[in-house]
Amino acid sequence: MPNTLSLNTKPAMQAPQPPTGLGVEAMFQQIMEAVQRSHVEIADLRQECADLRHSNACLERQVREGLQNGHNGSPFRSSGFHTPGFTTPAPGSPQLRAKSPFLTPSSIPALAVPPSIHVPSPLGDHSLTAFPFGIREIPGFYVVIPAGGAGTRLWPLSREDHPKFLLDLTLKGRSLIQATWDRLLPLSSASRTTIVAGPAHVKSIREQLPELYTHNLFTEPSAKDSMAAIGLAAAVLAKRDPEAVIGSFAADHMISGDDAFLSAVSEAVEVAKKDYLVTIGIAPSHPSTGFGYVRLGEKLNIKEAPNARLVSSFKEKPDARTAAAYIATGSYRWNAGMFVTKATFLMQLLKEYKTELYDGLTKIADVWEDEVARQRVLSEVWPGLEKIAIDNAVAEPAAVEGRVAVVPATFGWDDVGDFSSLAELLPAEANQTRVLGDHALVLTEQVAGGIVVPGSGRLVACLGVDDLVIVDMPDTLLVTTRARSQEVKRLVKRCREAGWKQLL
Repeated sequence: MPNTLSLNTKPAMQAPQPPTGLGVEAMFQQIMEAVQRSHVEIADLRQECADLRHSNACLERQVREGLQNGHNGSPFRSSGFHTPGFTTPAPGSPQLRAKSPFLTPSSIPALAVPPSIHVPSPLGDHSLTAFPFGIREIPGFYVVIPAGGAGTRLWPLSREDHPKFLLDLTLKGRSLIQATWDRLLPLSSASRTTIVAGPAHVKSIREQLPELYTHNLFTEPSAKDSMAAIGLAAAVLAKRDPEAVIGSFAADHMISGDDAFLSAVSEAVEVAKKDYLVTIGIAPSHPSTGFGYVRLGEKLNIKEAPNARLVSSFKEKPDARTAAAYIATGSYRWNAGMFVTKATFLMQLLKEYKTELYDGLTKIADVWEDEVARQRVLSEVWPGLEKIAIDNAVAEPAAVEGRVAVVPATFGWDDVGDFSSLAELLPAEANQTRVLGDHALVLTEQVAGGIVVPGSGRLVACLGVDDLVIVDMPDTLLVTTRARSQEVKRLVKRCREAGWKQLL
């Protein structure tokens, strides 16, 4: 059979010719052999890539261990090694290996976390960028970050001495409080960014945020809820700068869409300058029963803040039917607990609605810059301060009088209040189990949904169970369902009553 496939082209362009008399079947066989060789070569390349990733992860582990332990002879011990694009180095634990899915507290045994490749989460995208927003600093704007709470609904991942704001829940090497710092720094600078925290967390916060000025870390002797924490910062900052506009943003929230977030804050500052207590309303993505709601009122018609409205009323966490009704009206936003106002105006509201709390915080602020006097007055005044949230103390009564505004916003937001919400933020294929940690330690068969935290290094195998929450820590194992994950705090209470305080 003649070879009908030969081409009469120029020598430079001529394709390789088969041997004389080679049939179509033989040519097909040669092609198949070439394809097979290509498959083998591709497999080899993939293995080389995997080996390179493993080697890089091992090098990262050596770098981290050298930084944390200060081994003699380590080339990184004092080199100032850090991740490009960050001004705050990502801290870790002396026992951390490779890249941990969360920053391990020293009081909990080391997590077994082999090297792995981490996929960015849909929230917290700020941690991978170097603020591509240009100059966004707002003169006279002070950031206040209340860093409190134990995150009991995320137990046993979150503990009292190492709560969720100190954990990296985005798999990016940055804790939630570091991400909050990164997000807000363009608006205020380090000199005007303050943190209010309890004594147990001061050391960890200093380690994670070395740029934080010492005089901007306000230590509250005990937890008194958000009004005392934010009020303390407002009272002190009002003394330092009577024209200060403060913005309070929780340390443990996750946000996506930094540009939209910063724009909303900028609008809120403009409204606050006109003597309003301003909150930022989050567009609800579903009828959540875990969040409070803000009902939108009339537009304020402020040129610098075109989206601003009065707050008609605040609503407590509703049941599912009520939440669905709220969303159907289009007039409600989630209350994320973000407040922007003049420091002096907040103190004025406090004086009107909670006089005793105002008096106590003013006494503390009067002596705050004198450390000796501060400790004396704190010990005398702080224990008697009322424990109350800022919403109940001033926001709700002020809204009735038309003194509270809201800036509706479009950025993504979640307070990571339980394992179910955490699962939504982790990358995975549809209906697949979410994993916070090393995927190689989780085997699933006929399983849909759910979240697994393989923190002990043991293999976690699941068969035929859907939407489970499994948190396997070195000292504690939690098994529940996503539907019941809001109730984990009940177990924390039971553990305390049963004498397991060392696990809390």
